Amino acid sequence: MKRRTILRTALAGTAALAAPRVVSAQSKSKTVTFAPHADLASLDPVWTTADITRNYSLAVFDTLYGYDANFVVRPQMVAGDKTENDGKLWELTLRDGLKFHDGEKVLAKDCVATIQRWSKRNPFGQAMMKRVDEVSAPSDNVIRFRLNKPFPLLRAALAEVYCAIMPERLAKTDPLQQIPEAIGSGPFRFLTNERIPGSRIVLARNEAYVPRAEGTPSFNTGPKIVHVDRAIWNFIPDASTISAALQNGEIDWWEQPAIDLIPSMRKNKDIVIGVKDRTGEIGCLRFNHLNPPFNNPAIRRVVLSAFDQKEIMDAYAGAEPALIKTEVGIFVPGTPMASTVGVERTHGIKDFAKLKKDLAAAGYNGEKIVVLAATTLPNIWAEAQVATDILTKMGFNVDMQTLEWGTVVQRRASKESIDKGGWNIFYTYLGGFGNVSPAPNIAIRGTGTGAGTWFGWPTSPKMETLYDAWFEAPDLGAQKKIVDDMQAVFWDDPPYVPLGMYDQPTAYRSYLSEVPDGWPQFYGLKKNI
Repeated sequence: MKRRTILRTALAGTAALAAPRVVSAQSKSKTVTFAPHADLASLDPVWTTADITRNYSLAVFDTLYGYDANFVVRPQMVAGDKTENDGKLWELTLRDGLKFHDGEKVLAKDCVATIQRWSKRNPFGQAMMKRVDEVSAPSDNVIRFRLNKPFPLLRAALAEVYCAIMPERLAKTDPLQQIPEAIGSGPFRFLTNERIPGSRIVLARNEAYVPRAEGTPSFNTGPKIVHVDRAIWNFIPDASTISAALQNGEIDWWEQPAIDLIPSMRKNKDIVIGVKDRTGEIGCLRFNHLNPPFNNPAIRRVVLSAFDQKEIMDAYAGAEPALIKTEVGIFVPGTPMASTVGVERTHGIKDFAKLKKDLAAAGYNGEKIVVLAATTLPNIWAEAQVATDILTKMGFNVDMQTLEWGTVVQRRASKESIDKGGWNIFYTYLGGFGNVSPAPNIAIRGTGTGAGTWFGWPTSPKMETLYDAWFEAPDLGAQKKIVDDMQAVFWDDPPYVPLGMYDQPTAYRSYLSEVPDGWPQFYGLKKNI
Protein backbone atom coordinates (compact mmCIF):
# COMPACT_ATOMS: atom_id res chain seq x y z
CA MET A 1 0.00 0.00 0.00
CA LYS A 2 1.39 3.41 -0.96
CA ARG A 3 2.19 6.04 1.67
CA ARG A 4 -0.59 8.41 0.55
CA THR A 5 -3.11 5.56 0.62
CA ILE A 6 -2.11 4.73 4.17
CA LEU A 7 -2.62 8.35 5.19
CA ARG A 8 -6.03 8.59 3.54
CA THR A 9 -7.11 5.37 5.22
CA ALA A 10 -5.94 6.54 8.66
CA LEU A 11 -7.54 9.95 8.38
CA ALA A 12 -10.74 8.60 6.87
CA GLY A 13 -11.11 6.15 9.75
CA THR A 14 -10.65 8.99 12.20
CA ALA A 15 -13.18 11.20 10.48
CA ALA A 16 -15.78 8.43 10.39
CA LEU A 17 -15.58 7.96 14.14
CA ALA A 18 -14.91 11.51 15.25
CA ALA A 19 -17.19 13.75 13.20
CA PRO A 20 -20.78 14.00 11.94
CA ARG A 21 -21.50 13.02 8.36
CA VAL A 22 -21.53 16.62 7.20
CA VAL A 23 -18.61 18.63 8.56
CA SER A 24 -19.37 22.34 8.60
CA ALA A 25 -16.73 25.05 8.42
CA GLN A 26 -17.60 26.00 12.00
CA SER A 27 -17.07 22.46 13.36
CA LYS A 28 -13.84 22.14 11.42
CA SER A 29 -12.57 25.36 12.97
CA LYS A 30 -13.34 23.98 16.42
CA THR A 31 -11.42 20.69 15.98
CA VAL A 32 -7.62 20.47 16.11
CA THR A 33 -5.99 17.44 14.53
CA PHE A 34 -2.67 16.65 16.15
CA ALA A 35 0.07 14.15 15.34
CA PRO A 36 1.75 13.16 18.63
CA HIS A 37 5.17 11.57 18.90
CA ALA A 38 3.76 8.27 20.22
CA ASP A 39 0.60 6.34 20.94
CA LEU A 40 -0.88 6.83 24.39
CA ALA A 41 -0.11 3.44 25.95
CA SER A 42 -0.88 4.39 29.57
CA LEU A 43 -3.51 6.69 31.10
CA ASP A 44 -1.66 6.95 34.41
CA PRO A 45 0.75 9.88 34.99
CA VAL A 46 1.96 8.24 38.21
CA TRP A 47 2.62 4.78 36.77
CA THR A 48 4.75 6.01 33.86
CA THR A 49 7.01 8.95 33.07
CA ALA A 50 6.40 8.60 29.31
CA ASP A 51 6.14 12.05 27.72
CA ILE A 52 2.99 11.11 25.81
CA THR A 53 1.20 10.37 29.12
CA ARG A 54 2.54 13.60 30.62
CA ASN A 55 1.16 15.58 27.67
CA TYR A 56 -2.29 14.00 27.83
CA SER A 57 -2.27 14.55 31.60
CA LEU A 58 -1.85 18.30 31.08
CA ALA A 59 -5.19 18.35 29.26
CA VAL A 60 -7.24 15.89 31.32
CA PHE A 61 -6.00 16.56 34.85
CA ASP A 62 -5.17 19.68 36.81
CA THR A 63 -2.57 20.32 39.50
CA LEU A 64 -2.62 22.25 42.77
CA TYR A 65 0.18 24.51 41.55
CA GLY A 66 1.86 24.87 38.18
CA TYR A 67 4.99 26.16 36.51
CA ASP A 68 4.93 29.16 34.22
CA ALA A 69 7.15 29.48 31.14
CA ASN A 70 10.03 30.73 33.32
CA PHE A 71 9.69 27.77 35.74
CA VAL A 72 8.19 29.99 38.45
CA VAL A 73 5.58 28.23 40.60
CA ARG A 74 2.06 29.71 40.60
CA PRO A 75 -1.22 28.62 42.26
CA GLN A 76 -3.51 26.58 40.01
CA MET A 77 -6.23 24.59 41.79
CA VAL A 78 -5.55 26.33 45.08
CA ALA A 79 -7.02 29.74 45.84
CA GLY A 80 -4.13 30.36 48.21
CA ASP A 81 -2.09 28.97 51.06
CA LYS A 82 -0.74 29.99 54.45
CA THR A 83 2.10 28.79 56.66
CA GLU A 84 2.53 28.80 60.43
CA ASN A 85 4.84 27.38 63.07
CA ASP A 86 8.03 28.53 61.32
CA GLY A 87 7.04 26.89 58.05
CA LYS A 88 6.12 23.51 59.56
CA LEU A 89 2.35 23.91 59.13
CA TRP A 90 0.85 24.54 55.69
CA GLU A 91 -2.81 24.93 54.79
CA LEU A 92 -3.87 25.01 51.14
CA THR A 93 -7.38 26.17 50.25
CA LEU A 94 -8.98 24.91 47.04
CA ARG A 95 -10.64 27.46 44.80
CA ASP A 96 -14.37 27.28 44.08
CA GLY A 97 -15.92 25.58 41.07
CA LEU A 98 -13.63 22.56 40.76
CA LYS A 99 -15.42 19.45 39.45
CA PHE A 100 -14.30 16.10 38.12
CA HIS A 101 -15.44 14.95 34.70
CA ASP A 102 -17.97 12.59 36.34
CA GLY A 103 -19.69 15.62 37.89
CA GLU A 104 -18.39 15.13 41.43
CA LYS A 105 -16.93 18.10 43.29
CA VAL A 106 -13.16 18.08 43.84
CA LEU A 107 -12.60 17.67 47.57
CA ALA A 108 -9.53 18.00 49.74
CA LYS A 109 -9.64 14.26 50.45
CA ASP A 110 -9.19 13.59 46.70
CA CYS A 111 -6.10 15.77 46.73
CA VAL A 112 -4.69 14.06 49.82
CA ALA A 113 -5.13 10.61 48.26
CA THR A 114 -3.52 11.82 45.03
CA ILE A 115 -0.55 13.31 46.88
CA GLN A 116 -0.02 10.12 48.85
CA ARG A 117 -0.09 7.92 45.75
CA TRP A 118 2.09 10.24 43.64
CA SER A 119 4.69 10.64 46.37
CA LYS A 120 5.32 6.90 46.47
CA ARG A 121 6.72 6.97 42.92
CA ASN A 122 7.94 10.51 42.27
CA PRO A 123 11.39 11.55 43.59
CA PHE A 124 10.33 15.11 44.39
CA GLY A 125 7.29 13.75 46.20
CA GLN A 126 9.44 11.34 48.18
CA ALA A 127 11.78 14.14 49.23
CA MET A 128 8.78 16.17 50.36
CA MET A 129 7.20 13.30 52.31
CA LYS A 130 10.43 12.70 54.26
CA ARG A 131 9.71 16.08 55.81
CA VAL A 132 5.96 15.52 56.27
CA ASP A 133 4.51 13.97 59.41
CA GLU A 134 0.92 14.18 58.22
CA VAL A 135 -1.11 15.33 55.23
CA SER A 136 -4.85 15.54 55.89
CA ALA A 137 -8.15 17.09 54.85
CA PRO A 138 -9.64 18.91 57.88
CA SER A 139 -12.47 20.17 55.65
CA ASP A 140 -13.72 19.72 52.10
CA ASN A 141 -11.62 22.57 50.74
CA VAL A 142 -8.53 22.61 52.98
CA ILE A 143 -5.41 20.43 52.64
CA ARG A 144 -3.16 20.48 55.71
CA PHE A 145 0.53 19.53 55.89
CA ARG A 146 2.26 19.03 59.24
CA LEU A 147 6.02 18.97 58.64
CA ASN A 148 8.87 17.78 60.84
CA LYS A 149 11.13 20.45 59.32
CA PRO A 150 10.54 23.42 57.00
CA PHE A 151 10.31 22.59 53.29
CA PRO A 152 10.18 25.78 51.21
CA LEU A 153 9.94 23.69 48.01
CA LEU A 154 6.51 22.27 48.93
CA ARG A 155 4.70 24.35 46.30
CA ALA A 156 7.25 23.33 43.66
CA ALA A 157 6.78 19.65 44.50
CA LEU A 158 3.00 19.90 44.19
CA ALA A 159 3.42 21.73 40.86
CA GLU A 160 4.81 18.56 39.29
CA VAL A 161 2.68 17.54 36.29
CA TYR A 162 2.59 13.98 37.64
CA CYS A 163 0.81 15.11 40.82
CA ALA A 164 -2.36 15.11 38.72
CA ILE A 165 -5.42 15.41 40.95
CA MET A 166 -7.92 12.56 40.51
CA PRO A 167 -10.88 11.21 42.48
CA GLU A 168 -10.04 9.45 45.73
CA ARG A 169 -11.35 6.13 44.38
CA LEU A 170 -8.76 6.24 41.57
CA ALA A 171 -6.02 7.72 43.73
CA LYS A 172 -6.29 4.71 46.05
CA THR A 173 -5.04 2.48 43.23
CA ASP A 174 -1.74 0.80 44.07
CA PRO A 175 0.92 3.13 42.56
CA LEU A 176 2.55 0.08 40.97
CA GLN A 177 -0.72 -0.60 39.13
CA GLN A 178 -2.35 1.57 36.47
CA ILE A 179 -5.58 3.47 37.07
CA PRO A 180 -8.47 1.89 35.14
CA GLU A 181 -9.95 5.10 33.72
CA ALA A 182 -9.12 8.73 33.03
CA ILE A 183 -11.23 10.99 35.25
CA GLY A 184 -9.66 14.35 36.01
CA SER A 185 -10.86 17.91 36.53
CA GLY A 186 -8.85 19.51 33.74
CA PRO A 187 -10.03 21.59 30.77
CA PHE A 188 -10.49 18.52 28.52
CA ARG A 189 -12.32 15.22 28.94
CA PHE A 190 -10.85 11.96 27.69
CA LEU A 191 -13.37 10.21 25.42
CA THR A 192 -12.92 6.54 26.24
CA ASN A 193 -15.39 5.34 23.60
CA GLU A 194 -13.41 7.07 20.83
CA ARG A 195 -10.02 5.67 21.76
CA ILE A 196 -8.42 3.40 19.17
CA PRO A 197 -5.44 1.73 20.90
CA GLY A 198 -2.34 2.16 18.83
CA SER A 199 -3.61 5.01 16.69
CA ARG A 200 -5.99 7.56 18.18
CA ILE A 201 -7.36 9.38 21.20
CA VAL A 202 -9.90 12.20 21.37
CA LEU A 203 -10.11 15.00 23.92
CA ALA A 204 -13.27 17.09 24.24
CA ARG A 205 -13.64 20.49 25.87
CA ASN A 206 -14.81 20.21 29.47
CA GLU A 207 -17.86 22.46 29.50
CA ALA A 208 -17.90 22.47 33.31
CA TYR A 209 -14.30 23.65 33.70
CA VAL A 210 -13.93 26.96 35.55
CA PRO A 211 -10.62 28.67 34.70
CA ARG A 212 -8.74 30.74 37.24
CA ALA A 213 -10.08 34.25 37.31
CA GLU A 214 -6.71 35.90 37.81
CA GLY A 215 -3.23 35.68 36.36
CA THR A 216 -1.84 35.43 32.84
CA PRO A 217 -1.79 32.13 30.92
CA SER A 218 1.76 30.77 30.90
CA PHE A 219 2.77 27.13 30.39
CA ASN A 220 0.48 25.21 32.80
CA THR A 221 -0.51 28.13 35.02
CA GLY A 222 -3.05 30.92 34.83
CA PRO A 223 -6.50 30.82 33.23
CA LYS A 224 -6.76 27.66 31.09
CA ILE A 225 -9.25 28.99 28.56
CA VAL A 226 -10.27 26.53 25.84
CA HIS A 227 -11.11 27.85 22.37
CA VAL A 228 -11.58 24.52 20.55
CA ASP A 229 -14.18 21.79 21.05
CA ARG A 230 -12.07 18.75 20.27
CA ALA A 231 -8.45 17.69 19.92
CA ILE A 232 -7.96 14.53 17.89
CA TRP A 233 -4.57 12.86 18.33
CA ASN A 234 -3.73 10.62 15.37
CA PHE A 235 -0.57 8.59 15.87
CA ILE A 236 0.98 7.87 12.45
CA PRO A 237 4.39 6.17 12.70
CA ASP A 238 5.73 7.23 9.29
CA ALA A 239 7.35 10.69 9.39
CA SER A 240 7.03 11.30 5.64
CA THR A 241 3.32 10.59 5.84
CA ILE A 242 2.84 13.10 8.64
CA SER A 243 4.91 15.71 6.82
CA ALA A 244 2.77 15.36 3.70
CA ALA A 245 -0.41 15.56 5.76
CA LEU A 246 0.74 18.75 7.50
CA GLN A 247 1.81 20.42 4.28
CA ASN A 248 -1.50 19.54 2.63
CA GLY A 249 -3.53 20.80 5.57
CA GLU A 250 -4.85 17.33 6.47
CA ILE A 251 -3.55 17.75 10.02
CA ASP A 252 -3.02 20.96 11.97
CA TRP A 253 -0.07 20.26 14.23
CA TRP A 254 2.87 17.85 14.27
CA GLU A 255 4.37 17.60 17.73
CA GLN A 256 7.88 16.41 16.83
CA PRO A 257 8.74 16.75 13.14
CA ALA A 258 11.63 14.58 12.02
CA ILE A 259 14.71 16.80 11.93
CA ASP A 260 15.81 15.67 8.46
CA LEU A 261 12.47 16.84 7.03
CA ILE A 262 12.59 20.32 8.54
CA PRO A 263 14.73 22.00 5.83
CA SER A 264 12.19 21.12 3.14
CA MET A 265 9.22 21.99 5.37
CA ARG A 266 10.64 25.47 5.98
CA LYS A 267 9.92 26.24 2.32
CA ASN A 268 6.18 26.04 2.97
CA LYS A 269 5.00 29.50 4.01
CA ASP A 270 1.88 28.03 5.61
CA ILE A 271 3.85 26.08 8.22
CA VAL A 272 5.38 27.54 11.38
CA ILE A 273 8.41 25.73 12.83
CA GLY A 274 9.95 26.60 16.17
CA VAL A 275 11.22 25.31 19.51
CA LYS A 276 8.63 25.56 22.29
CA ASP A 277 10.17 23.20 24.86
CA ARG A 278 13.28 24.71 26.45
CA THR A 279 14.04 21.62 28.56
CA GLY A 280 15.26 19.76 25.48
CA GLU A 281 15.74 16.06 24.82
CA ILE A 282 18.74 14.23 26.32
CA GLY A 283 19.48 10.88 24.68
CA CYS A 284 19.58 8.01 27.15
CA LEU A 285 20.95 4.47 27.04
CA ARG A 286 19.39 3.04 30.19
CA PHE A 287 20.94 0.05 31.97
CA ASN A 288 19.08 -2.64 33.90
CA HIS A 289 21.11 -2.92 37.10
CA LEU A 290 19.29 -6.07 38.26
CA ASN A 291 20.48 -8.34 35.44
CA PRO A 292 24.07 -9.18 34.49
CA PRO A 293 26.26 -7.88 32.99
CA PHE A 294 25.18 -4.32 33.89
CA ASN A 295 24.92 -5.04 37.58
CA ASN A 296 28.70 -4.55 37.32
CA PRO A 297 29.64 -0.81 37.45
CA ALA A 298 33.00 -1.47 35.78
CA ILE A 299 31.22 -2.78 32.67
CA ARG A 300 28.85 0.21 32.70
CA ARG A 301 31.86 2.56 32.80
CA VAL A 302 33.37 0.87 29.74
CA VAL A 303 30.10 1.30 27.86
CA LEU A 304 29.93 4.97 28.83
CA SER A 305 33.48 5.52 27.55
CA ALA A 306 32.57 4.22 24.08
CA PHE A 307 30.04 6.88 23.09
CA ASP A 308 30.67 10.15 21.29
CA GLN A 309 27.61 12.32 21.89
CA LYS A 310 27.99 14.22 18.63
CA GLU A 311 28.03 11.00 16.62
CA ILE A 312 24.77 9.87 18.21
CA MET A 313 22.99 13.21 17.84
CA ASP A 314 24.13 13.65 14.25
CA ALA A 315 22.27 10.45 13.42
CA TYR A 316 18.97 12.15 14.14
CA ALA A 317 19.45 15.93 14.25
CA GLY A 318 22.39 16.35 11.87
CA ALA A 319 20.24 18.17 9.31
CA GLU A 320 19.80 21.02 11.83
CA PRO A 321 23.15 21.09 13.68
CA ALA A 322 22.25 24.28 15.59
CA LEU A 323 19.76 22.20 17.60
CA ILE A 324 22.45 19.84 18.95
CA LYS A 325 24.21 20.16 22.32
CA THR A 326 27.15 17.98 23.36
CA GLU A 327 29.25 17.58 26.51
CA VAL A 328 25.95 16.97 28.28
CA GLY A 329 26.03 15.56 31.78
CA ILE A 330 23.03 15.26 34.05
CA PHE A 331 21.48 18.65 33.23
CA VAL A 332 20.97 20.86 30.17
CA PRO A 333 24.09 22.95 29.42
CA GLY A 334 23.56 26.62 30.25
CA THR A 335 20.94 26.04 32.96
CA PRO A 336 21.74 26.92 36.59
CA MET A 337 22.32 23.32 37.74
CA ALA A 338 24.43 22.26 34.74
CA SER A 339 27.89 20.95 35.61
CA THR A 340 31.03 20.56 33.50
CA VAL A 341 32.57 17.97 35.85
CA GLY A 342 33.73 14.97 33.82
CA VAL A 343 32.09 15.99 30.54
CA GLU A 344 35.27 15.06 28.68
CA ARG A 345 34.06 11.47 29.09
CA THR A 346 31.37 12.14 26.49
CA HIS A 347 33.80 12.27 23.54
CA GLY A 348 33.99 8.50 23.04
CA ILE A 349 36.80 6.02 22.47
CA LYS A 350 37.13 4.97 18.82
CA ASP A 351 39.50 2.04 19.44
CA PHE A 352 37.19 -1.00 19.48
CA ALA A 353 40.04 -3.41 20.11
CA LYS A 354 40.84 -1.52 23.30
CA LEU A 355 37.16 -1.44 24.27
CA LYS A 356 36.95 -5.23 23.88
CA LYS A 357 39.96 -5.66 26.15
CA ASP A 358 38.49 -3.22 28.65
CA LEU A 359 35.20 -5.16 28.68
CA ALA A 360 36.98 -8.45 29.29
CA ALA A 361 39.06 -6.91 32.06
CA ALA A 362 35.88 -5.54 33.65
CA GLY A 363 34.37 -9.03 33.76
CA TYR A 364 32.21 -9.37 30.64
CA ASN A 365 32.05 -13.00 29.56
CA GLY A 366 30.15 -12.79 26.29
CA GLU A 367 26.65 -13.30 27.73
CA LYS A 368 23.71 -12.17 25.60
CA ILE A 369 22.26 -8.72 26.27
CA VAL A 370 18.68 -7.88 25.32
CA VAL A 371 18.33 -4.38 23.92
CA LEU A 372 14.86 -2.81 23.49
CA ALA A 373 14.70 -0.41 20.54
CA ALA A 374 11.54 1.48 19.57
CA THR A 375 11.16 1.75 15.80
CA THR A 376 8.03 3.93 15.95
CA LEU A 377 9.80 7.03 17.32
CA PRO A 378 12.33 8.33 14.75
CA ASN A 379 14.57 9.99 17.34
CA ILE A 380 14.82 6.85 19.47
CA TRP A 381 15.22 4.58 16.46
CA ALA A 382 18.08 6.72 15.13
CA GLU A 383 20.00 6.67 18.43
CA ALA A 384 19.23 2.97 18.91
CA GLN A 385 20.70 1.95 15.56
CA VAL A 386 23.95 3.85 16.03
CA ALA A 387 24.37 2.99 19.70
CA THR A 388 23.60 -0.70 19.22
CA ASP A 389 26.12 -0.90 16.38
CA ILE A 390 28.74 0.49 18.79
CA LEU A 391 27.75 -2.07 21.44
CA THR A 392 28.21 -4.84 18.89
CA LYS A 393 31.56 -3.53 17.65
CA MET A 394 32.92 -3.26 21.18
CA GLY A 395 32.22 -6.93 21.77
CA PHE A 396 28.75 -7.39 23.22
CA ASN A 397 26.58 -10.34 22.21
CA VAL A 398 23.56 -8.21 21.28
CA ASP A 399 19.96 -9.30 20.83
CA MET A 400 18.29 -6.08 19.62
CA GLN A 401 14.52 -6.42 19.81
CA THR A 402 12.73 -3.91 17.59
CA LEU A 403 9.37 -2.90 19.08
CA GLU A 404 6.83 -0.13 18.95
CA TRP A 405 7.18 2.43 21.74
CA GLY A 406 4.08 1.40 23.67
CA THR A 407 5.51 -2.11 24.00
CA VAL A 408 8.82 -0.73 25.27
CA VAL A 409 6.93 1.34 27.88
CA GLN A 410 5.21 -1.80 29.13
CA ARG A 411 8.23 -4.10 28.86
CA ARG A 412 10.73 -1.84 30.61
CA ALA A 413 8.70 -2.20 33.82
CA SER A 414 9.67 -5.89 34.04
CA LYS A 415 12.23 -6.90 36.67
CA GLU A 416 12.46 -10.45 35.29
CA SER A 417 15.62 -12.06 33.89
CA ILE A 418 16.04 -11.90 30.11
CA ASP A 419 14.92 -15.52 29.66
CA LYS A 420 11.58 -14.53 31.22
CA GLY A 421 10.94 -11.41 29.18
CA GLY A 422 13.31 -9.04 30.93
CA TRP A 423 15.86 -6.72 29.36
CA ASN A 424 19.35 -5.24 29.72
CA ILE A 425 19.16 -1.88 27.90
CA PHE A 426 16.46 0.36 26.51
CA TYR A 427 16.79 3.67 24.68
CA THR A 428 14.79 6.79 25.37
CA TYR A 429 15.11 10.56 25.72
CA LEU A 430 15.02 12.45 28.99
CA GLY A 431 13.01 15.66 28.94
CA GLY A 432 11.06 17.97 31.19
CA PHE A 433 11.85 19.44 34.58
CA GLY A 434 14.21 16.59 35.41
CA ASN A 435 16.62 18.08 32.87
CA VAL A 436 17.03 21.31 34.83
CA SER A 437 16.79 20.36 38.52
CA PRO A 438 17.75 17.43 40.75
CA ALA A 439 14.41 17.52 42.59
CA PRO A 440 12.24 15.75 39.96
CA ASN A 441 15.11 13.94 38.22
CA ILE A 442 14.03 10.32 38.40
CA ALA A 443 16.85 8.97 36.20
CA ILE A 444 19.65 9.69 38.70
CA ARG A 445 17.96 8.18 41.75
CA GLY A 446 19.66 5.17 43.33
CA THR A 447 17.21 3.43 45.67
CA GLY A 448 17.39 0.04 43.94
CA THR A 449 14.04 -1.69 43.83
CA GLY A 450 12.70 0.65 46.49
CA ALA A 451 10.16 3.36 45.83
CA GLY A 452 11.17 6.19 43.54
CA THR A 453 13.82 4.57 41.35
CA TRP A 454 13.11 4.59 37.65
CA PHE A 455 13.13 1.51 35.42
CA GLY A 456 16.64 0.03 35.64
CA TRP A 457 16.67 0.16 39.44
CA PRO A 458 20.23 1.33 40.25
CA THR A 459 21.46 1.32 43.83
CA SER A 460 23.70 4.26 44.75
CA PRO A 461 23.92 5.31 48.41
CA LYS A 462 26.36 8.10 47.46
CA MET A 463 23.91 9.61 44.99
CA GLU A 464 21.05 9.33 47.45
CA THR A 465 23.07 11.12 50.15
CA LEU A 466 23.85 13.96 47.76
CA TYR A 467 20.27 14.08 46.53
CA ASP A 468 18.99 14.55 50.08
CA ALA A 469 21.70 17.12 50.82
CA TRP A 470 20.67 19.23 47.81
CA PHE A 471 17.31 20.01 49.45
CA GLU A 472 19.08 21.27 52.55
CA ALA A 473 21.55 23.49 50.68
CA PRO A 474 21.25 27.11 51.91
CA ASP A 475 21.81 28.86 48.57
CA LEU A 476 22.41 28.42 44.84
CA GLY A 477 26.17 28.19 45.26
CA ALA A 478 25.84 25.33 47.72
CA GLN A 479 23.36 23.59 45.43
CA LYS A 480 25.76 23.86 42.48
CA LYS A 481 28.62 22.39 44.54
CA ILE A 482 26.42 19.40 45.40
CA VAL A 483 25.47 18.98 41.74
CA ASP A 484 29.19 18.90 40.82
CA ASP A 485 29.60 16.09 43.34
CA MET A 486 26.53 14.33 41.93
CA GLN A 487 28.00 14.40 38.46
CA ALA A 488 31.32 12.98 39.69
CA VAL A 489 29.41 10.07 41.27
CA PHE A 490 27.38 9.70 38.07
CA TRP A 491 30.44 9.09 35.87
CA ASP A 492 31.92 6.62 38.35
CA ASP A 493 28.70 4.64 38.84
CA PRO A 494 26.60 5.46 35.75
CA PRO A 495 22.87 4.66 35.92
CA TYR A 496 22.65 5.44 32.19
CA VAL A 497 24.73 6.85 29.34
CA PRO A 498 23.82 10.42 28.27
CA LEU A 499 23.96 10.35 24.47
CA GLY A 500 23.89 14.09 23.80
CA MET A 501 20.99 16.46 23.42
CA TYR A 502 18.94 18.34 20.88
CA ASP A 503 16.17 20.93 21.07
CA GLN A 504 13.04 19.48 19.47
CA PRO A 505 11.08 21.89 17.23
CA THR A 506 7.36 21.59 16.68
CA ALA A 507 5.49 22.37 13.43
CA TYR A 508 1.96 23.61 12.84
CA ARG A 509 -0.22 25.33 10.26
CA SER A 510 -0.03 29.11 10.34
CA TYR A 511 -3.76 29.44 11.07
CA LEU A 512 -3.07 28.15 14.58
CA SER A 513 -2.24 30.92 17.02
CA GLU A 514 -1.42 31.21 20.72
CA VAL A 515 0.41 27.87 20.58
CA PRO A 516 1.66 27.60 24.17
CA ASP A 517 5.30 27.42 25.18
CA GLY A 518 6.46 24.19 26.77
CA TRP A 519 4.93 20.80 26.08
CA PRO A 520 1.91 20.37 23.77
CA GLN A 521 -1.18 21.92 25.33
CA PHE A 522 -4.58 22.66 23.85
CA TYR A 523 -5.94 25.28 26.21
CA GLY A 524 -5.17 28.79 24.99
CA LEU A 525 -4.74 27.46 21.44
CA LYS A 526 -6.81 29.10 18.70
CA LYS A 527 -7.66 27.83 15.22
CA ASN A 528 -8.34 30.81 12.97
CA ILE A 529 -10.20 29.32 10.01
